[in-house]
Amino acid sequence: MASITVENYLKHILLLSEETGDLVSMGALATSLDVVPGTVTTMVKALAAEKLVDHQPRLGVRLTDSGRRVALGVIRRHRLVETFLVNVLKMDWSSVHSEAEQLEHAISDDVLDRLDALLGHPTTDPHGDPIPSAQGKLNSQVYATLATCVLAKPLRIVRVTEQSAEFLQFAEQNGLLPGATVRVTDRNLAAGLVTLKKARGQSAPLSLAAAGKILVEPTR
Repeated sequence: MASITVENYLKHILLLSEETGDLVSMGALATSLDVVPGTVTTMVKALAAEKLVDHQPRLGVRLTDSGRRVALGVIRRHRLVETFLVNVLKMDWSSVHSEAEQLEHAISDDVLDRLDALLGHPTTDPHGDPIPSAQGKLNSQVYATLATCVLAKPLRIVRVTEQSAEFLQFAEQNGLLPGATVRVTDRNLAAGLVTLKKARGQSAPLSLAAAGKILVEPTR
């Protein structure tokens, strides 16, 4: 069984690789884990020796098949725990990320399977993040964001990618939750703003930075 440190490294490499599409730089990994680059280099070399990652000096690191299986298992536990905390324990969705960070390393496979069944085998967590299946399959569908989507078309919010409590509270206060329907009526790149029209017809400005953290799909 992998240590907590190993699980954290592999999880962060996988999450960062979703953004880069391939190799993750050592600097990006150090920033994500909030450690100094030297610590990352030492740990990545150890992971490479265990054949959990492929390390290419001066270029970056990627997961091997073995490393990816471990990382997907951690993410599955994390997102199922978040779903349980919100749906069953009725905790605020802005506070469950930090709780799940602790619990993701402590739950056995048997408890996880029972938790999955209790929740009805969800495919996404409360933030819209896809939950890997028990077989290690992860939905990799690419979505537009409120910063890149087409204008004036009805859109359904599918995922909020920013996990900080402050951003999630902001999203909730402004009705930008997974499942909500919105339209982007204007996008002003010079001002760094988009204008949203919500389901009830009210308009609201949103920064491009915030808009880029909210994934959407056309309504059917």
